[in-house]
Amino acid sequence: MWTCFRSPGSPAGTPKSPMCSRPIAGSTAPFRCQPCSAPYPSSLAAEFSGRGCRLLPMPTCGFRRALDVAVRLLTMFAVLSSVVRAAAQTSAATAPGSAGNAEVRDEGIPIRSELVRAKCGSCHRSDQQQRLSRISYRRATPENWERTIKRMATLNKVDLDPADARAILKYLADHQGLAPDEERPIAFEAERRMLEYTYMADKDTADTCSSCHSMARVLAERRTKEEWELLVAMHRGYYPLVDNQPMNGGQGFRRTRPTQTEPGPDGRPPDNRHPMDKALEHLTKTLPLTTSEWATWSAAMQSPKLAGRWAIVGSAVGKGAVYGTVVIAADPGAPDNFTTDTRYTVARTGETVTRTGKAIVYTGYQWRGRGGDAQPWREVLFVERDWRNMWGRWYTGSYDETGIDVKLVRLGSEPMIFGASVTALKSSSTAMPVKIFGANLPATPRVEDVGFGQGVSVARIVSARPDEIALEVNVAPDALIGPRDVSVGGTAMPSALVVYDRIDGLKVNPAAGMARVGGNVFPKQLQQFEAVGINNGLDGKSGTADDLNLGIVSVKWSLEEYPATFGDDDVQFVGTLDQNGLFTPSGDGPNPKRTGNRNNVGDVWVVAELAPGGGGAAAAASGPPAGAATTVRARAHLLVTVPVYMAWFETEGGR
Repeated sequence: MWTCFRSPGSPAGTPKSPMCSRPIAGSTAPFRCQPCSAPYPSSLAAEFSGRGCRLLPMPTCGFRRALDVAVRLLTMFAVLSSVVRAAAQTSAATAPGSAGNAEVRDEGIPIRSELVRAKCGSCHRSDQQQRLSRISYRRATPENWERTIKRMATLNKVDLDPADARAILKYLADHQGLAPDEERPIAFEAERRMLEYTYMADKDTADTCSSCHSMARVLAERRTKEEWELLVAMHRGYYPLVDNQPMNGGQGFRRTRPTQTEPGPDGRPPDNRHPMDKALEHLTKTLPLTTSEWATWSAAMQSPKLAGRWAIVGSAVGKGAVYGTVVIAADPGAPDNFTTDTRYTVARTGETVTRTGKAIVYTGYQWRGRGGDAQPWREVLFVERDWRNMWGRWYTGSYDETGIDVKLVRLGSEPMIFGASVTALKSSSTAMPVKIFGANLPATPRVEDVGFGQGVSVARIVSARPDEIALEVNVAPDALIGPRDVSVGGTAMPSALVVYDRIDGLKVNPAAGMARVGGNVFPKQLQQFEAVGINNGLDGKSGTADDLNLGIVSVKWSLEEYPATFGDDDVQFVGTLDQNGLFTPSGDGPNPKRTGNRNNVGDVWVVAELAPGGGGAAAAASGPPAGAATTVRARAHLLVTVPVYMAWFETEGGR
């Protein structure tokens, strides 16, 4: 077949020809003319060229339909063959009367929710013990169950309204979740932390699984042997390239390297199994469905009683310590549901934040909440078994990059100190303003009621409230450097701040940051940095155990080129860094002002600099007064990369 297309420069204004299939003179091939701006020519290709048309070969419609059908059949065959292979591998274990069959028959968890059985039972068959295929042989975190429910709705067309989806998620997370001791090591996954995590238990498993997603997502599952095998089969069916696509270990799910014949360093014969088979063996042994941790927790689990007033002690990169309270109220109409009224203060700046929110607790200890209107914040907290402590992360941002590490402690009637507005006091300082944050503090404290240890005296009490005492302190020239407790009346907070004599060094946090360009099509990912002052301690040596962390200091921020190639110009295009340490990337997409029309991506150094005696009043108001004898510099690496173009099944993190 041939197609006639109008070429650039053809005469305009002529009527378009209809679709046709008239033969070309001198050619035995059938001819098909697409609509173009020139009338249909009646002779050879030269005349077509003269009219501004060009002839291109193209497959016939019948051939294209056949090709499409063939591709669909091959895809279906790949999925079915993967499942059949997995079933064949487990047939011996699941044969009647075999030990493997007894294991599967005994391990399944009955599904007693009528809603789950009604919505899921049409595809997942039930047995006499109310166990549903696939579902009853798996435990997972709320986030992993949520991904499964979304996949069922989007790919398998399960009809669920939001209320039913939430109820199913709650049931599965409560009855087939993880125990606290199983979840604790991977809490960072639900908290959406940006960190480096290396799974040390088995390198082959880590290489196979963490090439596409975090290893913590795998560790958030518990399955039977057959279920792990079916999960691998599903991956191979949905993503056929994983069999041979090189991953972290240089191989895919199947072995692509030559068979090894020489024994290893330990003298053992080489293990020539496929990487997926090695991973399956490890996952089956390490993450089984039935564990003592889950047996203990599922028997002891109950709805937590969290209503009351809680202290907030937190820390945010670039802002420092935050202190406040949250009032939690139980929802009488919905078990494990709560409302929150939160108020906290950024200690360094005095900025106050208030917001209300809602939360739900899964599996008796996994708090998932959200609050705020214009800028919603997600809340992921781990409720300790005593119901007196919670810890985790609150976060916001297009990529969950802005967050606060928080710890919540249940408040009673006794006084409690949360912390101070400063993290360090310099020797030879006078009338230094300090605020003490807490709860149930004395309403009319006296100077002698407040203490900071030897060499630090309270000059006067400026104001006092039950949650905050403002005062001024003097630090003697000979005050010993080191950590100091802060006391008010009959309560004290150990190591609330430090006394120092000079700033010996700086440290930029995080040491390696990442931002994503955006703003045109995709959102931007910001990156916040902070500079922390360091005192070398009593031994005068840096990098030793007695070094003092002075907290955030005010510095001069700048960007410098991270040379990766000749003529590198990333620093001119990647974005801007303000004097609070917040990096904002440039727009996404090609930049015509850049050589090669490249995107605004690249590597740069983020540099913090503190001049001798610099900082002035700003430093004194928001951090330790400057005390560097010479110019002090520190830097961190920043990678500015592309947006996340496709985010599959993003978790909601709460209600």
